[in-house]
Amino acid sequence: MPLDEKYSALIRFISGVKSAAVAFSGGVDSSFLCLAAVEALGKNAVAVTVVSPMLPQSEIDCAKRVAAFTGIKHILINEEHIDEEVAANPRDRCYYCKKIEFGRIMEAAREHGAFVVFDGSNMDDLNDYRPGMRALAELKICSPLREAGLNKAEIRELSKRFNLPTWNKPSFACLASRIPYGERIDSKKLSRVEKAEDFLRSEGFVQFRVRSHGDIARIEVARNERNRFFDEDVLDRASKAIKSLGFLYAAFELEGYVMGSLNREQKNS
Repeated sequence: MPLDEKYSALIRFISGVKSAAVAFSGGVDSSFLCLAAVEALGKNAVAVTVVSPMLPQSEIDCAKRVAAFTGIKHILINEEHIDEEVAANPRDRCYYCKKIEFGRIMEAAREHGAFVVFDGSNMDDLNDYRPGMRALAELKICSPLREAGLNKAEIRELSKRFNLPTWNKPSFACLASRIPYGERIDSKKLSRVEKAEDFLRSEGFVQFRVRSHGDIARIEVARNERNRFFDEDVLDRASKAIKSLGFLYAAFELEGYVMGSLNREQKNS
């Protein structure tokens, strides 16, 4: 189906409800969904962001900017506590996290007169290990981008057409995805990962992750950025900055950044 037709199908799908709340992380997909929701529903669309230790401040700031750009009403839910089911970090952690997070989003949505909640899942999300999708199905959360058959590349292209500042934003996942399953999650671990990634951003790297393996920080940068990392000054600054956060070792992943690399054990088990 041509891209323009997919966009029209998206608007028709969203227009089928009287009001809706978009679960809004500030990422590429949910940002585009906010824009489409405003076109289809106007003031009857709201965006809801859960502010928690899982979401870095840089993403919260981006969500605020995008909300202002699209004109959508933006609701922030402050959640400082990490629920035990999530902190234990089982293999299906994302299921528990989404069940809890979207439960709170649904409550906030109802308080603002929206009885339908949208999430930004796209067609590409069906190709990875995503236990959170089961939670969305159980809660009857709608995924308009998937309903319209849109994938990530198409969402980026449409975002660029509409001048959304997120059109070329690097892929992002919550900070909990940096910690291997079975290793307990707490705010301190998430905070040091966030600060380590802030350092990489300050050095001009675009696509990266800092995976936390106990006392080891495993750094991933995009394959086309690896050469720049192997500058002696960059290596020294990275080692100093990351170890100052409490890591004993700073290691580099030779393969470079791979989305969902900690899910390999799921695929190989």
